[in-house]
Amino acid sequence: MRTALCLLAHIALLQTFTSTPVQAWQVAFNRDVRPILSDACFQCHGPDEQQRQGGLRLDQSAAALKGGDSGPAIVPGRPADSLLWQRIVHGDPELHMPPPETGRTLTPKQLETIRLWIEQGATWEGHWAFQPVQRPQLPQPSAAAQNPIDSFIRLRLENSGLHPAPEAPRETIIRRVTLDLTGLPPTLAEVDTFLADTSPDAYERLVDRLLASPRYGERMAQQWLDFARYADSNGFQVDSSRQMWAWRDWVINAFNRNHPFDQFTIDQLAGDMLPTPTQDQIIATGFNRNTRLNGEGGRIAEEWFAETVIDRVETVGLTWMGLTLNCCRCHDHKYDPISQREFYQLFAFFNSNDESGVLDSEGGSPGRGNSRPVHTVITPEHQQALDQLARETAQLETRLRELQLTAAERQPAWEAETLRKLASEEPAWRQLELSQVSSGGGAMLERQPDGSWLASGPNPPHDEYRLESPIAAGAFTGVLLECLPDARLPNQSLGRFSNGNFVLSGILAEITAPSLPKPLPVQFVRAVADYEQNGWPVAKVLDGQNRDRRNQAGWAVDGPTRREICRAVFALAAPVEVPADARLHVTLRHDAINGHNIGRFKLFTSALPPATLAPTGASFPEAVRTALQIPAAQRAPEQQQLVTKYFLENGDTAAAAARGRLEAARKAVEDQKSQLPIVMVMKELDKPREARILIRGQYD
Repeated sequence: MRTALCLLAHIALLQTFTSTPVQAWQVAFNRDVRPILSDACFQCHGPDEQQRQGGLRLDQSAAALKGGDSGPAIVPGRPADSLLWQRIVHGDPELHMPPPETGRTLTPKQLETIRLWIEQGATWEGHWAFQPVQRPQLPQPSAAAQNPIDSFIRLRLENSGLHPAPEAPRETIIRRVTLDLTGLPPTLAEVDTFLADTSPDAYERLVDRLLASPRYGERMAQQWLDFARYADSNGFQVDSSRQMWAWRDWVINAFNRNHPFDQFTIDQLAGDMLPTPTQDQIIATGFNRNTRLNGEGGRIAEEWFAETVIDRVETVGLTWMGLTLNCCRCHDHKYDPISQREFYQLFAFFNSNDESGVLDSEGGSPGRGNSRPVHTVITPEHQQALDQLARETAQLETRLRELQLTAAERQPAWEAETLRKLASEEPAWRQLELSQVSSGGGAMLERQPDGSWLASGPNPPHDEYRLESPIAAGAFTGVLLECLPDARLPNQSLGRFSNGNFVLSGILAEITAPSLPKPLPVQFVRAVADYEQNGWPVAKVLDGQNRDRRNQAGWAVDGPTRREICRAVFALAAPVEVPADARLHVTLRHDAINGHNIGRFKLFTSALPPATLAPTGASFPEAVRTALQIPAAQRAPEQQQLVTKYFLENGDTAAAAARGRLEAARKAVEDQKSQLPIVMVMKELDKPREARILIRGQYD
């Protein structure tokens, strides 16, 4: 592909440098004559039939040689006998071309160009984009050239009376070639290494090293990204973000691996339509998804779908065909040989993508700004992580099945322990006496007489309350957070925002003790509150147990109206056995909305079965309590079934712990999948859409 792109650049270079001195100048129609005729003549004698005068058309050789109403316009080799020449030099204003009323005139240099062209045979050329690439004849300058390109440059210098500059110093050479190939200056060490290399192929080896650098692909991709109108935002309204960088990386990698230019083209224009496309080929089709996406409220989806397809036609025309197709959406092109019908024939190729044409991120990648169709990118590293999680999940599923088969062996011990706790009427919640309290955002937390804590002073955008307390040895099953109204808070409510609201987005907990080699993390699996604002359920707090990720949802109260205590319970899957001299560390996070921090709070813990925990205490089913007080051998079958069912669902801590680990593993799989990159791609509808010529380019 490098060769193909370089060849395009060299062709342009050679076209510039092949002209010879004036006395031996060979006029080229496309380079020298067409621009003159296009500016001064084509308005009346060009492709537009409605504007054509005198039946004369000059943009095509056959039509010009045939001539118009007055006969042949050009006689090759004989300017004096050619009507075109006679009319552009005529002294009579009635016969002179272009007519004076057009305001257009030909300069002496332009007149001489046309005269020479006719004299040299009046050879027409088709549009340059349709001409086959031909290797030019190598010129022979008087001074020897080191390579074929230099032959053209030296000849042009000689014809202009110029001489080549001396060879640049080596430090200049390495700077120039490094900037050219990587876009970055060389390091001092690289310069020193090159200056110290006295081998005859030092420069060649320098170039090979730069071509092998990942920076080479980044440098080469820059122009291609511009061709493709690449952006990681949607271009309308607030110019919201989207994820297209996977396609960008594909382009960079294509240059770095020297992807053949023909395959580079096919992959980007039709990679999804290959018989068995690879992930790389599907990602490549993102070339045509770099269009703008309109998310404005008053948009018309049908209009912007048409604009999206038209944008693709114009971009493909410019990038691959070297044609300005833009004009053809409304009418036949006035310069390039493309009709409006041909424009919409090309339009038909891109008209059946499975998309809406507007921003519909819910159908693409919710929260990431992409619109359908999209592709989830799974790299080898991602696949390795997913495979590892799958193996761990399978092992946990096996372990849970084993525990479920042996549950009957553990039930008698649970029944005895539960009867003991019920008999002792152990309190549902014990208030913690916090020994250390701090605010990550600089707020002041003051202890109140009832053991609660009140926040005052600065109210940072996203505060984090870090709490520490001794915790009794034995079972630990959950935390109760009690939020209290206070006259010193806005609206005499519970939160610190100006209207008295708060949003708790996450709760983190861990246990430390001298006997523990490292902190024991606590994972809450159930959340319930006695009140929650509509749309802000307490269950969303469980999504905020990852310290490395901000949670933009959570549990909220109506600050302007709520002036009562609100309680939330966060329960474990199974009891955790707390060692002696342990301490509980709890972090309350407020990541969702700026300034929505809790104002006054208390913290409690419980040792009762997790399933029984509730904001108002702990409720043990009376029917189960009654059945437990009857010896197992004397229970009625339905009573035994009731006890066993309750044990399996709430009391089997071993199975519950295994179930919690399994749920955590499954969530880890989903979390991993949710973090996979997503890129917009092309995907054909099963049944193509009908494409029509759009009058004046309007969608309707």
